[in-house]
Amino acid sequence: MHIYPDAKSVVRDLTPDEPVILNRPHAAARAARFFVDKFPGKSLYAVKANPSPELLQTLWDNGITHYDVASIAEVRLARTTLPDATLCFMHPVKTARAIREAYHNHGVKTFSLDTTEELEKIVDACRDDEGNAASDLRLLVRLRVSSEYSELSLASKFGAELGEAAALLQLTRQHCDWLGICFHVGSQAMSPFAYVTALDRVRAAIAEASVVIDMVDVGGGFPSIYPGMEPPPLEDYFKIIHQHFYALPIAYNAELWCEPGRALCAEYSSMIVRVDKRRGDELYINDGAYGALYDAAHVAWKFPVEALEDDLRDADADFAFYGPTCDDADYMQGPFPLPSDIQAGDYIEIGMLGAYGTAMKTGFNGFGDAEQVLVADEPMLSLYDGSRVRPEADNVVSLR
Repeated sequence: MHIYPDAKSVVRDLTPDEPVILNRPHAAARAARFFVDKFPGKSLYAVKANPSPELLQTLWDNGITHYDVASIAEVRLARTTLPDATLCFMHPVKTARAIREAYHNHGVKTFSLDTTEELEKIVDACRDDEGNAASDLRLLVRLRVSSEYSELSLASKFGAELGEAAALLQLTRQHCDWLGICFHVGSQAMSPFAYVTALDRVRAAIAEASVVIDMVDVGGGFPSIYPGMEPPPLEDYFKIIHQHFYALPIAYNAELWCEPGRALCAEYSSMIVRVDKRRGDELYINDGAYGALYDAAHVAWKFPVEALEDDLRDADADFAFYGPTCDDADYMQGPFPLPSDIQAGDYIEIGMLGAYGTAMKTGFNGFGDAEQVLVADEPMLSLYDGSRVRPEADNVVSLR
């Protein structure tokens, strides 16, 4: 497959009418190796962040062997793409049919839950034809924790309350070969201490339950880098998680897991859009709220942008975007800094869309088509390319 040097070369070659997704397998490969080499445990890729089969294969080729799947469709996709991968069904609310297919047809042994009802559903769905209970289940009780350090909360929908956790852990222990406890601090956690407060709740739950814990899964939340959101180095997150994990009352051989999504794939993709109209400081572009820019519209996420025309000379000004649909909600307030002489017909690259961006695209109003190409240049921002330098004493988490 042809690999373009950069976004400008794509524009010169294609002069596209529709958006173009630029994929960088080398960036995803580098992120995967970073987690494999530096996280002090096992890293599962959260498939929901970007289910591209090509991305899944790239992560597998660079050491990611476990995958967090949240639906039977994701189970089927991941199993078809990666026949030898370990799949973990980590959505706490599943249908019995989905559990049954995942266990009996796709070899899924690991499931999460946050209620006794879900536990009963899993146990029943995994019985053999004679009605015997499965003896090889790996079950994780999801604990509700705070999302106070994260840009997007995941604290409301799932997770057993601390007061409920001990009884649920005790009951779950009776039905599995291997018991874990998991949580999710929210998306884009901007401080390593998000995991400290979560692991303190894990400690309390385990102490009250007095059961053997074989694994602790600290979930996702590992950040990427965006304009106005520059997190501490990921090594700081790993250090503090490692420290607090080993202080837990758990089995001597207990495993530590994490479930990065955004951190593994944000740098994988960017997108070329065309300006179809300018109205003052508003640019009408050919992708938007119902496409890869869902987060820019609905949670005012700020993505890096760069004009791709060589003849734009003016200083930057702040712009808002309208997407291509007929809907007023197809609006992204930004601000997005671009040359003040930008106009209709010009192209823009929007970066850091590998996480959730391409996964959220729809065909609403007949829009949504996007060619995908490979490019060889670096992402517009990166946690992994060595460009971020900070004093050694700044933001370092002590291991003492």
